[in-house]
Amino acid sequence: MKQRVQSSGSIEALGIFYWNRSTRSLLVSALCLVAVLLTPGSSADGCGGDGCSEMKRRGILTGMPFMAHVSTRSFVDDAGHRIYLAKAPTRVVSLAPSITEMLFSLGLDEQVVGVTEFCDYPLAAQSKPKVGYANPNIEVVLALRPELVFAPKDFLRPDLQTKLEQLKIPLFVLDAQSIEDIPLQIHTLGKMFERTSAANDVTQAMRQRIAEIRQKVETLSAKRVLYVLNSQPLITVGPGSFIHQMIGLAGGSNIAAQAGVAYPRLSMETVLKEDPEVLIFPVGAVETVPKSEQQQWLRWNSLSAVKLQRIHEISSNLLNRPGPRIAEGLAQLANAIHPEAFGTGEQTRRP
Repeated sequence: MKQRVQSSGSIEALGIFYWNRSTRSLLVSALCLVAVLLTPGSSADGCGGDGCSEMKRRGILTGMPFMAHVSTRSFVDDAGHRIYLAKAPTRVVSLAPSITEMLFSLGLDEQVVGVTEFCDYPLAAQSKPKVGYANPNIEVVLALRPELVFAPKDFLRPDLQTKLEQLKIPLFVLDAQSIEDIPLQIHTLGKMFERTSAANDVTQAMRQRIAEIRQKVETLSAKRVLYVLNSQPLITVGPGSFIHQMIGLAGGSNIAAQAGVAYPRLSMETVLKEDPEVLIFPVGAVETVPKSEQQQWLRWNSLSAVKLQRIHEISSNLLNRPGPRIAEGLAQLANAIHPEAFGTGEQTRRP
């Protein structure tokens, strides 16, 4: 009960609430109050009964003056939920490494009070309290007294959502589907935390770096690429996946471009027919293809990628995290596909 009082109190003080039935009722009441204020003959303070005094006690829309301010402090997440912030949150929990990196890029070190086990960048994130990852510990999250929780769509758990809703702790979902979504999310966070200048600096640097990479590869012939997530069974990326778009931006042609799903399984017959010129293996703390598995591909010596020794490892932390370092991941991918465009020569890492 003590935790419930602390959490609810901090949220009420912050002025965050969901766009649900009670929110709509409060909004309608506020509109009615504005109408009363504009009606001739109204009392000086705009109150005409107990309903108005109750409004004054709770604060009109948690202290936000009039409706114009509501629209500037409302935010819709990638799951379609809307929240309102009267002021910038001071205690937040991040349930994804990419979100953690975005928050830290805006200088929100002190505001982040909890992160996942795999939030390893920047270095300061490693010292933050850990709440789990795919299965975040609800008790640990609540003990951190967050005013706002950020989460990816893939790892949303119904029990966590229910508990947060019961305690009136808002959950904001960030789920980038394309590289263009990342700067938009950073700008949203910048507005939430009143760090718009920092957000502009971060996104401008990202866009400039991405534009430079695209300019270097856009006139070159696209190389056939196979991005290997798993060898047995063979799982790769297809249209609808984040990496599929990255391959195209890096001057590659995904051999699974005709697949109907984001993460298709391919037969070896299909791979031999498509004959990739470049093989890409992600390596990192969360997602990695071990050396032993990479070595198995050397037996397919009829593949152009094997004959030309175009076998590369790329940091999954850079490439798979839709955050501010995605431009660095794109640079690694483009260099693997078109090393001639970057004046570095072939930098294949043999398994």
